Order: sequence, then C-alpha cells, then structure tokens
Amino acid sequence: MQRIKQLSTLLSNQIAAGEVVERPASVLKELLENSIDAGANKIEVSIKNGGRKLIKVTDNGAGIHKDDLALALLQHATSKIRNLKDLASVTSMGFRGEALSSISSVAKVLINSRQQEASTAWKADADHPVSSTGPVPSAHPVGTSIEVRDLFYNLPVRKKFLKTERTEFVYMTETLKKIALAFPNIEFSLEHNNKPIKKFLKALTNTQYEKRIADIIGKDFISNSLKLDFTSGNLSLNGVIGQPTFTRNNSAMQYFFVNTRVVQDKLITHAVRQAYHDVIYHGKYPAFVLFLEIDPEAVDVNIHPRKSEVKFTNPRQVHDFVRHAVQKTIANNKLEDNYQHTTFAVTDSYYTYAPKPGKIKLEVKEQLESYAPIVNDEQSLGYPLGFALAQLHNTYILAQNTQGLILVDMHAAHERITYEQMKTSWDADNLKLQPLLVPIVLNVTEAEAQMVEDKPEVFFKLGLKLERFTIQQIRVLEVPALLVNSRIENLVQNVLAECVEFNTSAKVSQNINKILSGMACHGSVRAGRTLSLPEMNALLRDIETTENSGQCNHGRPTWIQIKHQELDSFFMRGQ
Repeated sequence: MQRIKQLSTLLSNQIAAGEVVERPASVLKELLENSIDAGANKIEVSIKNGGRKLIKVTDNGAGIHKDDLALALLQHATSKIRNLKDLASVTSMGFRGEALSSISSVAKVLINSRQQEASTAWKADADHPVSSTGPVPSAHPVGTSIEVRDLFYNLPVRKKFLKTERTEFVYMTETLKKIALAFPNIEFSLEHNNKPIKKFLKALTNTQYEKRIADIIGKDFISNSLKLDFTSGNLSLNGVIGQPTFTRNNSAMQYFFVNTRVVQDKLITHAVRQAYHDVIYHGKYPAFVLFLEIDPEAVDVNIHPRKSEVKFTNPRQVHDFVRHAVQKTIANNKLEDNYQHTTFAVTDSYYTYAPKPGKIKLEVKEQLESYAPIVNDEQSLGYPLGFALAQLHNTYILAQNTQGLILVDMHAAHERITYEQMKTSWDADNLKLQPLLVPIVLNVTEAEAQMVEDKPEVFFKLGLKLERFTIQQIRVLEVPALLVNSRIENLVQNVLAECVEFNTSAKVSQNINKILSGMACHGSVRAGRTLSLPEMNALLRDIETTENSGQCNHGRPTWIQIKHQELDSFFMRGQ
C-alpha cells in the first residue's frame, strides 16, 4: 500500500471544482451571483458555443480593488464573512470564496475591473500568477467583467459529459431566468454566438414585474395566476401561484426562492402540493413563483456545494406556513367580491336573489309554466356567473353574464359545494344528522361490522349513526343531513371500507378530507337529473360564495367562461 501524501493545490482545486462546476450553467450562476453581490443593476451575459468556448459576465457594480485581484482567484478568499457568526447569518448570494478558484482550475479566467474612485481599470489573468506579474492596467468602465474560456480544457473526461451546444445553452438560459425572477431591479441581457437573445428591462413596478414573469414563464401563467402575500412572525411569503386549473405535466414551472436565493427544496414542494391536494387533478403539477423571507439565522444556506439547497432550523414551522399561505390564497379566490342585490325580468315575472350560499330566496310575483329569461344588463351585473338560461343534456347549466356565456358542470360544482360545507361542519364538530324513516340494512364484511360495533364514535363524527345487526350486517339509522338524498347504501359502504383501511380514529382524522370528498361525491346532484331554473340559479349563487369552487374535489373545472369576443370569432363577426 502506498504512503499517504497531500494532494497538490491544482488537483485539490479540480476535485473541489467538480462539486461547484457541474456544467456551463453552474459557472454562469456563480458569476451572476458575484455581480449581484457587487451591487450591479445592469448585467450583460455573452456566451459562445453553449458556454464551452466563452462565458462572459459584465456588470456595473462596485468593482474589485487592484490589490484584491490576486486574492479573488485564491481558494476561500472572500469579503463576505470573517467568522462563524457571519456564516450563520449570511445574506449575500456568494460567501465561501471558492467559485472563482474552482472555475480557474478547470478553465481560463480573465478579470477586468474598475472601482468608482479608480483612474483606470486593472486586469488579472488566472493563467499568469498575479503574485509574480501583478495586475496590469486595462480599459474598462466602472464595474467588472469576467471571461471564462475553454471550460474543462484540461479535463477531457469532464468535457465529454457535456450535452449538445443547444442543450447546454438551454440550461444557461434557465439559470438566467431564475436570477432575473429574483432580482427585478436589475437589467439583464443575453447574447449567444454574438447574436442578441434576450433582454430583461428593470421591473420597478408591479406591472413591469408581471411583464417580466410573462416573458420568462409565459402570458398564460400570468392570466391564470393568483397573487400571494402572507406574513406570520418572522416568515413572509409572496409571489404568484397558478390557479388550480392551470397545471403542468411536470414541475418545470415551479420557482422557489429563500431570501432571493433560488433553491430546490423537497419540504417546500411537499407543502405546496398539500395546499393543492384536493383542488388539482391527479398527476398534475401546480405552477408558482414564490419568495420566502426568513431570518438568515433560521436557515442554513451552506449545506450544498452549489448552494441549491437549504436547511431550516424549524422545518415544520416553514412547511405549515407555506402550506397555509398557499391554501388560503386558493380558498380566498371566490367570486363574491362584487355582489350587488339584483333583480332581473323574466317575461312578466320577477326573481330576486339574495347572495348567501345555501340560503337563496326566490320571490315569484307570477308563476309561469314555461318561460325564457330576458336579462337586462343594467339589472344582471352583480353576479359573476350571471343567470341560468337552460340545462343541456341534463348535465350542464347554460348561463349568461355580462362577459358572455357560462357553462357549468352541475355535478362537479355541487360536489365541491357539498364537500366544502362538510369540511366546515367537520371542523366545527357540527355535522348534523338526519334520522331515516326506515333504517337500511346492509350486508358488510365481518371486519366492517366489527368496527361499527367497536368504534361507533368514528362514524358518528362523520354524520353516520350505525349499529351492528348480525355478524355480517349493519343497520343505518341516521345520515348527514347534507347527504340525505344521496345513494345511502353506496355512501355507507365506501365510508366503511375507508375507515377499516385507516383502522384507527387518529388515521381517520388524518385522512378526513379524502373521506369527506368521497361522501360529498355520493351526495351531489347527479348528471341526468332535471333542474328547474330556480334550482340552477341557486347552484350558481352557491358556486360564487364557496371556497375552491372553480374545481371539483378531483381537480377538474366546475365551470368555464366563453367571452363575447370568442363567441363573435366563431361566427366571424367583425372580420
């Protein structure tokens, strides 16, 4: 066995570079963060050959002092921290001082920099030790430019693992986008092979920032998003989240920042998915751009070589805070904000609707056997979903509002309304029971009958009064008042199966939303049922005042809007 020897500085740096410099995008990230730390508000990026040949970042920041150029290329040389306490509360993007050192060990690095008070700029070449030759004067405006050429020229094994020029450039573009989302006050420009690709102007207003988000993520996201702004104690979360109906097939449209640092965090991802869990379609991913502000001492940003992961001092607090903030933002997206008390004419009849869920008053001055609504625009303005016109195939409600046409899936909508009402009653421990005139006897498994006998309180809290009748039979005595018109047999059998699966009262409580969602599905208006116009309008009013009413319990849309312009385009009106 060979004796132990210390590795050379060059080999040590190359090994360290493997942790920091994975591909050209990693280099770009480190250089951009240095420019941001320097206080730049304008950053230009020039790339050649997908980053293999050149990665150049130029900024108008504070610049580097002539005497510090030598240190900038040394390992763990930094102006950001001085002791362990500084490391525990670091707020800068870069801080360990290993980036330029690692990069210069696997590429050719040239630095040009000038400070505001300096009469000239100074240039340092990593290939020619600054300690022996010293920096040389150069022509450069205030700020810094760093050129990284021939990445992995001395590590052919690493170089062969790079993807195609186009793929590597896509990675670099994505890196710039993330940084641009986090720093709207900075102007960014990007060119590739001497061709201008993208420019992000400073976004100093909400409108300008929305435009930047649209440029980066897409206009569809902005038009289908909800603004989020939530604070609790030392935690603050703001940004935009996609509506539950705006989903993707993967997580590519998810951007999360901690103290402006882009991170990939499983804890946060789980919290957001929990917030969307009963409003998003199975297998789909929500879209979001979220910024978490937290005390720097409550988060460790030093656990990953590329600083792409963090560790929270109190992960449960952060998880619950993010979940609650997202959940409340989704739930508060109701249609009731602009209600007015409205009367509209129906031939010779007049109907007055009071905007309270489940308490729709219908005052009929004259009853007609059949009628067609004639909606006066000056009178249908107070209700976002307008008024019902007809029922299509006993499945959809057709309504008109001031913007055009509304189509409602009556079962999906009523399912969500029932589900939300049951959740509210469950939380208040107030699920009201309705006795059955004639008890229903059901054949069940022995395990199900035994659970009914052993744990009647579990079912009672769910609004079901059950009793064991024989070894494999039970009697249903009372059901939730909200579900009295449902298919009782199917409802009870499903609840029994789930409760036996979860086995204990604690697990039933943990999975209550799943159980209540199934119960609501059984108790909702089924497709194929004929509704009267008053019933249809009552359903519209309930949709408007119910949380998460844009989606059913399974994440499918409950209603859609077809605007006047779309209707006109179908018939080429105005063309």
